[in-house]
Amino acid sequence: MALPPLVLLHGIGSRRQVWDPIVPALAERFAVTALDLPGASVPALADRVLALVPPPFHVAGSSMGGGVALELGRRGQALSVTAFAPIGFWGTVSRRWCQVSVTAARVCARSCSPALPRVAATAAGRVALFGLFFGHPTRVDPVAGVADARALAAWPGFRTARDAFAHHRFTDPGGLTDVPVTVVWGARDLILPAFQARRAARLLPAARHIRLAGCGHLPFADDPDACLAAFPTGPSVA
Repeated sequence: MALPPLVLLHGIGSRRQVWDPIVPALAERFAVTALDLPGASVPALADRVLALVPPPFHVAGSSMGGGVALELGRRGQALSVTAFAPIGFWGTVSRRWCQVSVTAARVCARSCSPALPRVAATAAGRVALFGLFFGHPTRVDPVAGVADARALAAWPGFRTARDAFAHHRFTDPGGLTDVPVTVVWGARDLILPAFQARRAARLLPAARHIRLAGCGHLPFADDPDACLAAFPTGPSVA
Protein backbone atom coordinates (compact mmCIF):
# COMPACT_ATOMS: atom_id res chain seq x y z
CA MET A 1 0.00 0.00 0.00
CA ALA A 2 1.33 3.42 -0.95
CA LEU A 3 2.16 5.78 1.88
CA PRO A 4 0.00 8.91 2.16
CA PRO A 5 1.66 12.13 0.93
CA LEU A 6 2.97 14.67 3.42
CA VAL A 7 4.31 18.12 2.45
CA LEU A 8 6.63 19.96 4.86
CA LEU A 9 6.91 23.76 4.72
CA HIS A 10 9.58 25.79 6.52
CA GLY A 11 9.46 29.34 7.85
CA ILE A 12 10.86 32.66 6.70
CA GLY A 13 14.57 32.55 5.98
CA SER A 14 14.73 28.82 6.60
CA ARG A 15 15.23 25.74 4.41
CA ARG A 16 13.76 22.29 4.03
CA GLN A 17 16.54 20.74 6.13
CA VAL A 18 15.04 22.29 9.27
CA TRP A 19 12.84 19.18 9.34
CA ASP A 20 15.78 16.74 9.20
CA PRO A 21 15.59 15.67 12.88
CA ILE A 22 12.16 14.11 12.28
CA VAL A 23 12.10 13.28 8.55
CA PRO A 24 13.46 9.70 8.87
CA ALA A 25 10.70 8.74 11.30
CA LEU A 26 8.04 10.56 9.26
CA ALA A 27 9.19 8.70 6.15
CA GLU A 28 8.12 5.45 7.80
CA ARG A 29 4.52 6.73 7.85
CA PHE A 30 4.31 9.14 4.90
CA ALA A 31 5.67 9.82 1.44
CA VAL A 32 7.46 13.00 2.51
CA THR A 33 8.10 16.03 0.30
CA ALA A 34 9.98 18.87 2.00
CA LEU A 35 9.94 22.05 -0.08
CA ASP A 36 12.28 25.02 -0.22
CA LEU A 37 10.13 28.14 -0.32
CA PRO A 38 11.01 31.62 -1.61
CA GLY A 39 9.83 34.85 -0.04
CA ALA A 40 6.21 35.71 -0.80
CA SER A 41 2.87 36.27 0.91
CA VAL A 42 1.02 33.35 2.49
CA PRO A 43 -1.62 33.17 -0.30
CA ALA A 44 1.08 33.28 -2.98
CA LEU A 45 3.05 30.54 -1.25
CA ALA A 46 -0.07 28.39 -0.97
CA ASP A 47 -0.55 28.82 -4.73
CA ARG A 48 3.08 27.80 -5.29
CA VAL A 49 2.74 24.66 -3.19
CA LEU A 50 -0.37 23.62 -5.12
CA ALA A 51 1.51 24.16 -8.38
CA LEU A 52 4.32 21.87 -7.21
CA VAL A 53 2.39 19.09 -5.43
CA PRO A 54 -1.03 17.85 -6.56
CA PRO A 55 -3.59 17.92 -3.74
CA PRO A 56 -4.88 16.54 -1.54
CA PHE A 57 -2.03 15.83 0.85
CA HIS A 58 -1.22 16.01 4.52
CA VAL A 59 0.69 19.21 5.25
CA ALA A 60 2.83 20.46 8.09
CA GLY A 61 4.39 23.87 8.40
CA SER A 62 6.66 25.80 10.72
CA SER A 63 6.11 29.51 11.45
CA MET A 64 5.43 31.12 8.06
CA GLY A 65 5.08 27.61 6.67
CA GLY A 66 2.53 26.95 9.40
CA GLY A 67 0.52 29.89 8.12
CA VAL A 68 0.72 28.43 4.61
CA ALA A 69 -0.32 24.99 5.88
CA LEU A 70 -3.39 26.50 7.54
CA GLU A 71 -4.20 28.40 4.34
CA LEU A 72 -4.05 25.17 2.34
CA GLY A 73 -6.39 23.54 4.85
CA ARG A 74 -8.69 26.56 4.79
CA ARG A 75 -8.94 26.16 1.01
CA GLY A 76 -9.93 22.51 1.41
CA GLN A 77 -6.74 21.17 -0.20
CA ALA A 78 -5.28 19.29 2.79
CA LEU A 79 -6.03 15.89 4.29
CA SER A 80 -4.72 17.15 7.63
CA VAL A 81 -2.81 20.18 8.91
CA THR A 82 -0.05 20.20 11.52
CA ALA A 83 1.12 23.74 12.25
CA PHE A 84 4.14 24.48 14.45
CA ALA A 85 3.99 28.05 15.83
CA PRO A 86 2.09 29.34 12.79
CA ILE A 87 2.08 33.03 11.94
CA GLY A 88 -1.20 34.90 11.93
CA PHE A 89 -2.30 34.63 15.56
CA TRP A 90 -0.44 37.77 16.55
CA GLY A 91 -1.41 41.30 17.46
CA THR A 92 0.36 44.34 16.07
CA VAL A 93 3.10 44.41 18.71
CA SER A 94 3.88 40.68 18.55
CA ARG A 95 3.85 40.75 14.74
CA ARG A 96 6.33 43.62 14.71
CA TRP A 97 8.50 41.79 17.25
CA CYS A 98 8.60 38.79 14.93
CA GLN A 99 9.60 40.98 11.99
CA VAL A 100 12.30 42.77 13.99
CA SER A 101 13.74 39.63 15.57
CA VAL A 102 14.08 37.65 12.34
CA THR A 103 15.56 40.69 10.61
CA ALA A 104 18.12 41.08 13.41
CA ALA A 105 19.00 37.38 13.12
CA ARG A 106 19.52 37.81 9.37
CA VAL A 107 21.77 40.85 9.88
CA CYS A 108 23.80 38.92 12.46
CA ALA A 109 24.15 35.91 10.17
CA ARG A 110 25.37 38.13 7.34
CA SER A 111 27.83 40.14 9.39
CA CYS A 112 29.24 37.12 11.26
CA SER A 113 29.38 34.68 8.35
CA PRO A 114 33.17 34.06 8.32
CA ALA A 115 33.22 33.38 12.07
CA LEU A 116 30.10 31.19 12.25
CA PRO A 117 31.82 27.76 12.23
CA ARG A 118 34.25 28.79 14.96
CA VAL A 119 31.53 30.26 17.17
CA ALA A 120 29.14 27.34 16.62
CA ALA A 121 31.82 24.86 17.67
CA THR A 122 31.36 25.81 21.34
CA ALA A 123 28.29 25.38 23.54
CA ALA A 124 28.37 29.04 24.55
CA GLY A 125 28.63 30.05 20.90
CA ARG A 126 25.60 27.95 19.98
CA VAL A 127 23.60 29.60 22.73
CA ALA A 128 24.54 33.02 21.35
CA LEU A 129 23.87 32.09 17.72
CA PHE A 130 20.80 29.88 18.03
CA GLY A 131 19.18 30.75 21.35
CA LEU A 132 16.55 32.93 19.70
CA PHE A 133 15.17 29.96 17.76
CA PHE A 134 15.79 26.87 19.91
CA GLY A 135 14.84 26.02 23.46
CA HIS A 136 18.01 23.91 23.76
CA PRO A 137 20.52 25.59 21.41
CA THR A 138 23.42 23.47 22.66
CA ARG A 139 21.71 20.44 21.08
CA VAL A 140 21.86 22.01 17.62
CA ASP A 141 24.31 20.27 15.31
CA PRO A 142 27.01 22.91 14.64
CA VAL A 143 27.28 22.13 10.93
CA ALA A 144 23.52 22.23 10.43
CA GLY A 145 23.23 25.38 12.54
CA VAL A 146 25.82 27.20 10.45
CA ALA A 147 24.07 26.08 7.26
CA ASP A 148 20.76 27.36 8.65
CA ALA A 149 22.32 30.72 9.51
CA ARG A 150 23.82 31.08 6.06
CA ALA A 151 20.51 30.13 4.47
CA LEU A 152 18.86 32.90 6.47
CA ALA A 153 21.54 35.36 5.34
CA ALA A 154 21.03 34.51 1.67
CA TRP A 155 17.32 33.66 1.60
CA PRO A 156 15.65 35.08 -1.54
CA GLY A 157 12.67 37.34 -1.03
CA PHE A 158 13.22 37.85 2.68
CA ARG A 159 11.98 41.45 2.67
CA THR A 160 8.93 40.54 0.58
CA ALA A 161 7.88 37.79 2.97
CA ARG A 162 8.64 39.83 6.10
CA ASP A 163 6.67 42.85 4.89
CA ALA A 164 3.74 40.63 3.85
CA PHE A 165 3.36 39.61 7.49
CA ALA A 166 1.68 42.98 8.09
CA HIS A 167 -1.24 41.86 5.93
CA HIS A 168 -1.63 38.36 7.32
CA ARG A 169 -3.84 37.49 10.23
CA PHE A 170 -5.82 34.30 10.71
CA THR A 171 -9.56 35.00 10.86
CA ASP A 172 -11.52 32.50 8.75
CA PRO A 173 -11.13 28.74 9.35
CA GLY A 174 -12.93 27.84 6.12
CA GLY A 175 -12.29 24.19 5.23
CA LEU A 176 -10.20 23.62 8.35
CA THR A 177 -13.38 22.56 10.14
CA ASP A 178 -13.52 19.47 7.91
CA VAL A 179 -10.01 18.02 8.47
CA PRO A 180 -7.83 17.09 11.46
CA VAL A 181 -5.86 20.15 12.59
CA THR A 182 -3.07 20.22 15.17
CA VAL A 183 -1.46 23.45 16.37
CA VAL A 184 1.84 23.06 18.23
CA TRP A 185 3.70 25.70 20.22
CA GLY A 186 7.01 25.56 22.03
CA ALA A 187 6.66 26.89 25.57
CA ARG A 188 10.00 28.73 25.16
CA ASP A 189 9.26 30.25 21.76
CA LEU A 190 10.95 33.67 21.61
CA ILE A 191 9.94 34.54 18.02
CA LEU A 192 6.19 33.96 18.33
CA PRO A 193 5.67 33.80 22.11
CA ALA A 194 3.38 31.01 23.22
CA PHE A 195 0.58 33.32 24.43
CA GLN A 196 -0.42 33.33 20.75
CA ALA A 197 -1.36 29.67 21.21
CA ARG A 198 -4.33 30.87 23.27
CA ARG A 199 -5.59 32.90 20.32
CA ALA A 200 -5.18 29.88 18.09
CA ALA A 201 -7.24 27.80 20.54
CA ARG A 202 -10.04 30.38 20.49
CA LEU A 203 -10.11 30.60 16.69
CA LEU A 204 -9.72 26.87 16.10
CA PRO A 205 -11.64 25.29 18.98
CA ALA A 206 -12.01 21.90 17.26
CA ALA A 207 -8.27 21.54 16.64
CA ARG A 208 -5.83 19.62 18.81
CA HIS A 209 -3.57 22.10 20.61
CA ILE A 210 -0.19 20.97 21.98
CA ARG A 211 2.32 22.84 24.14
CA LEU A 212 5.89 21.50 24.02
CA ALA A 213 7.69 22.04 27.32
CA GLY A 214 11.24 23.32 26.98
CA CYS A 215 11.00 23.82 23.21
CA GLY A 216 11.66 26.95 21.22
CA HIS A 217 10.39 28.31 17.92
CA LEU A 218 12.01 25.46 16.00
CA PRO A 219 11.29 22.46 18.22
CA PHE A 220 12.46 19.70 15.89
CA ALA A 221 15.96 19.49 17.35
CA ASP A 222 14.75 20.35 20.87
CA ASP A 223 12.43 17.35 21.20
CA PRO A 224 12.03 15.26 18.02
CA ASP A 225 9.83 12.62 19.68
CA ALA A 226 7.33 15.20 20.94
CA CYS A 227 7.19 16.79 17.49
CA LEU A 228 6.54 13.41 15.86
CA ALA A 229 3.67 12.78 18.27
CA ALA A 230 1.89 15.83 16.85
CA PHE A 231 1.42 14.23 13.43
CA PRO A 232 -1.72 12.26 12.60
CA THR A 233 -1.74 8.49 12.96
CA GLY A 234 -4.12 5.66 12.34
CA PRO A 235 -7.14 5.94 10.03
CA SER A 236 -6.71 9.71 9.66
CA VAL A 237 -3.58 9.22 7.53
CA ALA A 238 -5.16 6.82 5.08
